[in-house]
Order: sequence, then C-alpha cells, then structure tokens
Amino acid sequence: MFYRLKEIFYFFKPPGAGKRVFFSIIIGIIAGAGAAAFFYLLEWGKFFAFEVLAGTHLTSPAGERLIHAVVHTPSRPWLWFIIPTVGGLLSGLIVYSFAPEAEGHGTDAMINAFHHLKGKIRTRVPYVKGIASIITLATGGSGGREGPIAQIGAGFGSWLGQILKLSPKEIRIMLLSGTAGGLGAIFRAPLGGAITSVEILYREDFETEAIIPCIISSVVAYTLYTFIFGNRPIFFTPKLAFSNPLELIFYAILGFVCAPVGYFYANFFYGIRDRFFKKIKIKPHFKPAIGGFLVGCIGYFAPKAMGGGYGTIQ
Repeated sequence: MFYRLKEIFYFFKPPGAGKRVFFSIIIGIIAGAGAAAFFYLLEWGKFFAFEVLAGTHLTSPAGERLIHAVVHTPSRPWLWFIIPTVGGLLSGLIVYSFAPEAEGHGTDAMINAFHHLKGKIRTRVPYVKGIASIITLATGGSGGREGPIAQIGAGFGSWLGQILKLSPKEIRIMLLSGTAGGLGAIFRAPLGGAITSVEILYREDFETEAIIPCIISSVVAYTLYTFIFGNRPIFFTPKLAFSNPLELIFYAILGFVCAPVGYFYANFFYGIRDRFFKKIKIKPHFKPAIGGFLVGCIGYFAPKAMGGGYGTIQ
C-alpha cells in the first residue's frame, strides 16, 4: 500500500519549489481530517464519561457545542475519583506498550524529533498519541489539545516524508507543516498555527524556511476543519471597542502578571514530573493512573479544574 502511495506522489510531484507547496496541501488535508476526528471523538468521549456515567453537565465554549443530546443520569460525584484514574491507567498502558515516545503533552517530543531524530517519528505515534490523548482528556485530564495535536500533526507530516524517502531537511519541514495544520485546524487560527509551529523550536529565532509550507498546510487544514464544524470562533465575545489609550496601562499590567505566572507554571509542571513522578518505583504504565486519581481528588472540590477549561473560560 505504501509503495503504491509513493508511486502516486512521485508521479504528480511538481518540480522545484512547487514540490513543497504540493506536499503542504496534502499534509494540510491529512492534518485537518485528523484534527476533526480528534475533536469529534473527544467531545463524545467527554459526553459519555461525565454526562452519561457521572451525571455531570460539562460546559463548552459557544463555538464548540457539538453535542446537544440531554441525559438524565443522577449525579454521581464519587465517580470523579474513578473516571480520571481509569483514563490514566488506560492511556498509560496504551502509550508505554506501543509508543513510549508519545508520553507527555506532545510538544517536547515534536521538538526533539526535529532537532535530534532528523524529523523522523514512527508511523504508529500519531495514532497512539491520538487514542491516549482522547482517553486522558475525555476522562477529565486537566490538559489542553495543543500538545497532542501538535505531535499528531507532526507525526503525519513525518510519515509522509519518510515513505517518500525525502532528505532529513525536507522531512523536518513536513513535520512542521503537519504541526501547523493540526494547530491551525483545532484552534481555528490558521496564521497562529503556522507561526507557532516555526517559533516554538528555538528561544530566539524562527525556522524561516518552513513558514510558507506551514501557512499553506495550516490554511488547508483550517478550511477542511471549518467545513465540517463551521467557522464560528471558539469563544463568543460581545462587541468590544477600544476608546481610551489609558486602557493600555491595564493590558501592560496584565502582561507583567502573566509572565511570572507562566514561568512558575512551567517550572512547577516539570518539577512535579521530574522530582516526583519519575522517582516513583513502579512501571511507567501505571503512573498516569496516579496522576488521574490526584486530578479526581482536586476535581471533587473544584470541578471546573477538570478537562480543558474552555467552557469555564467562556
């Protein structure tokens, strides 16, 4: 099957710079379809885990209300401890049994593949990452979709580059194009997805050669995704108008507040991982279950802390 696919791509492969444009369009289609499947399965997973089983209504942002079914399951708050634990156990068993490199939030693994693995990601990684992330997030895991979809999209781009036996340089660009497509689609922000994919690799630079392929892939993925789910913004906001330059002072203050909070969060996140979870003397397959149980304990007292948090933001 892969051999025939390779023949088809080589037959239609345009010469010169057109090659990257052509491949970016293909990657955008794949990434957009993958993001759509990811979002669809995640929403139904959350609905089943919490509304059907736990009798807990989950809020959603205005632009992502996919499921309008109503169930009348009585409230079972004691399941808030069990559901994230089971979700963590299942995702841990899946990841560490089939693709250990799919652990974590995903962005680190994508960056590592770009810098140290010649852009190569194993074919199974996007599927393992997708399934494990859907289970984790659907069962209340307090995380976002950006990391998983970045690694999933990167995996699709890398896979296409590998089956075509392209150079490491081209595989890296296709990896970034897949990342951009996934991010641009899932967040309905094609330009933002493209820029993010090329700027998260370094502290003070951009992967400039990949900007055009990333923009093309992200726009194509966004177009396909919004064709399926509509082009409404994720959040509904009232009409806001800028009227007084003094307002800028408060945005500056907000920036000064958010910067140290973000720095603290990142260091706390990696500190908990490295100083606590990595030192637990059990197989890594079971560590996500411990995390899931702790999330359930927090969620019992603060239910809005569970899940991605978009409904709370709205």
